[in-house]
Amino acid sequence: MKITVKKGTPTRVKRLVFQILDILKDVGVPVDNTNRKLERMAKACLAVGRIKVDFEEALSSNDGQYLKTRDIISFENENYGEEMSMGSYDDIRRQDLKLLVESGVVVNSSSTTGQATNDPSRGYALSPAFSNLIRHYGKETWIPTLLDYTAEVQSLKEELERRRNLEKVSVTLPGGKVVDLSYGEHNTLQKAIIESFLPLYGFNAVVLYVGDTADKFLHLEREALEKLHFFVLEHEELPDVVAYSEEKNLLYLIEAYHSTGEWNEIRVRKIKRKLEESGCTANVVFFTAFENKNVFRQKAKDIAWETEVWIADSPEHLVHFNGFKFLEIHK
Repeated sequence: MKITVKKGTPTRVKRLVFQILDILKDVGVPVDNTNRKLERMAKACLAVGRIKVDFEEALSSNDGQYLKTRDIISFENENYGEEMSMGSYDDIRRQDLKLLVESGVVVNSSSTTGQATNDPSRGYALSPAFSNLIRHYGKETWIPTLLDYTAEVQSLKEELERRRNLEKVSVTLPGGKVVDLSYGEHNTLQKAIIESFLPLYGFNAVVLYVGDTADKFLHLEREALEKLHFFVLEHEELPDVVAYSEEKNLLYLIEAYHSTGEWNEIRVRKIKRKLEESGCTANVVFFTAFENKNVFRQKAKDIAWETEVWIADSPEHLVHFNGFKFLEIHK
């Protein structure tokens, strides 16, 4: 597959980009995107496999080759003629690797260790099956190996889906509706927020939104949020849980902290600006939920003023960061 690649890309890298896109197309990864996005996806795939010259170099998760997003940026800059900023690491995860992970071409350490989606310590690697497949590209063994790969991947997908279904965390919302969260410490904390925190401090709040690591819009009451003039839900700063108490006209924006995700000053300012722009009619309170005090101590210095903290293993206590008494309007 030929596309126009970034100026300054070495000839050997252009060849690798064209070849890996051909392979990705053959295994069912969508390649109907802009030239630059396809190039970025191809280079991310190559970098994860530590490929510089040819596919014989390809390493996989079996080799312990998990690269963090910043490592991928460094590898591409050093070997593929890229000039990406280290600050663009989130683009690697959200854009360049997204389809590769969904298709099983790339795996991440969270799939075996239960790390949260936004855990900065997690890394990415080529799947062993894909690493083996690309070594056969251009050889007589290519077609039979490709057929074996597609059959194996389909079987693996079915097995993983069954496993995920068994590991789901069931959560009962205040109205009685049951939703299933993916297994993991982050979602276990979300369960505690909904089933323990809200009954204690929610003033009969209803849950309007719950995000999941596998389904960003697992539970969504879009009309209710629009009625409150909440900002567009596709916004990247959307918290883990949004709940609303009509009794107090309080809108709870709750983050379940696991490695990242606390309400710091920058995030709070961004959200307040978005809410002001959208004309939100509710009084907003920001909560960061922690699993225990030890985790909270590690992040206490980063918590924004005029926000609240709830700790799951001390459910009947709250920490308020300065200002008015808990849950009074922050004017």
